Amino acid sequence: MQDIIWDTAIIGSGPAGLTAGIYTTRGALSTIIIGGSSWGGQLMLTSEVDNFPGFPEGILGPDLMENMKKQALRFGAEFVQDNVTAVDFSKQPFTLTVHGSLITAHSVIIATGAETKWLNVKGEKELIGRGISSCAPCDAPFFKEKYVLVVGGGDSAMEEALVLTKYANKVTIIHRKGEFKASKAMQDKVFANKKIDVIWNTEITEVKGNSKLESVDLINKLTNQPSQLVVDGLFVAIGHNPSSELFKGHVDLDEKGYIVQKVGTKTNIEGVFVSGDIHDHQYRQAVTAAGYGCMAGMEVVNYIASLT
Repeated sequence: MQDIIWDTAIIGSGPAGLTAGIYTTRGALSTIIIGGSSWGGQLMLTSEVDNFPGFPEGILGPDLMENMKKQALRFGAEFVQDNVTAVDFSKQPFTLTVHGSLITAHSVIIATGAETKWLNVKGEKELIGRGISSCAPCDAPFFKEKYVLVVGGGDSAMEEALVLTKYANKVTIIHRKGEFKASKAMQDKVFANKKIDVIWNTEITEVKGNSKLESVDLINKLTNQPSQLVVDGLFVAIGHNPSSELFKGHVDLDEKGYIVQKVGTKTNIEGVFVSGDIHDHQYRQAVTAAGYGCMAGMEVVNYIASLT
């Protein structure tokens, strides 16, 4: 693999990276996808996906990602289930360091995504996708006529709560402070909604349940008073961390660490492209990530053609 100069190397294997790989391989480009030691992105933590077009009965997140991977491999992509540890975009061809080996490519698509900031409390990891979610537009329909919690105090938390009111009987926002940092417009919408109430100055200390979420333990930060709520769902909306640490000093990042998208899916480095949640902090959906992957793949095909 070290002797090959690939037409394109794709870093990441969520919907953006794998869709990009489908388009670059169908565009007759030699393509290597460095998928990471934990491949597949956030959908690997999702149980039922009901909002991806083409699956009227829904599909399990891991099954959807396995299908995308098979499709990319079918058209000739090479897949490496390992992590990129260093990049060099200072000269052509570009080089990526993967497990001590160098991968060389004429173009790179960065599709490393973003990771949800979880609460990191006891029981949470085991119940993600089993009552615990970070995406109301994805999972709210599963909580029709249920009681759900939202954790957070920013615009994202307000949006999650408002989406959930279309399905749930009651939504409680848990916030560790005594006031929200969300915009006034978003707060006004939340406070005007009769389905939403707020528990202030409170944190979740543990989530409990066997096969699915059943209850959460709380602590009031002002009084140290513990309590427990029996709930059907918990939506964590305390932010995301773009997986961009590897690219600091190599491509332009914004103040939150997301890669800056120039025209189309181009970055500030000619030949380096970006797609998915690593730059998209607004939509963060599997279908939009796939759309960005399509765009990046097509733009790379045109870029490689321009080199000859």
